[in-house]
Amino acid sequence: MTLPNFELEQALHAQGHVRIAGVDEVGRGPLAGPVVAAAVVLDPQDIPTGLNDSKKLTAKRRMALDIAVRERAEFAIAEASVAEIDEINILRASHLAMERAVAALNPAPDFLLIDGNMIPRGLTIPSEAVIKGDARSVSIAAASILAKNWRDQLMVDLAQQHPGYGWETNAGYPSKQHREALQNLGVTPHHRRSFKPVHNMLYQE
Repeated sequence: MTLPNFELEQALHAQGHVRIAGVDEVGRGPLAGPVVAAAVVLDPQDIPTGLNDSKKLTAKRRMALDIAVRERAEFAIAEASVAEIDEINILRASHLAMERAVAALNPAPDFLLIDGNMIPRGLTIPSEAVIKGDARSVSIAAASILAKNWRDQLMVDLAQQHPGYGWETNAGYPSKQHREALQNLGVTPHHRRSFKPVHNMLYQE
């Protein structure tokens, strides 16, 4: 397995950029809960070992790396709410969360490596979109870990308030348990009404 590396960041350092942030979001696909983004500026002299795409890590390893990144890097985490997702669509909301995470970094980064194939339109800092960035750049991988852990814990907390949907294990994604609970228990305030399975339940003819 090829792990993400620091090559993209090193090339940017060689061009004179000093503070390079990796940016990633998590939570586009779930039927419930916010979308979460993180921005991380790693210390080139102190990069935690084992950083990888958060989806390829065990929960235990992800938590250990989450702690390491928080202790050794600069970071910010931000959300876009369910109401915002429903109002402006999930793609724009995920970009809004990214923009908020970047804006929360202080001092501001001077270059951004953004996971995906689009640069959010609200960003004014020089940026590069990196397809499958969490598998290529350690900065983006670190951001993916922080964002996923933050969102997973948030969904565990929401599961306490709304038991039965299985959010503590499915994180709001449309698992069999979640879809059955929607039918049996109905729609909560945390469900995305613009998403087809939820929308169809609310507006059945």
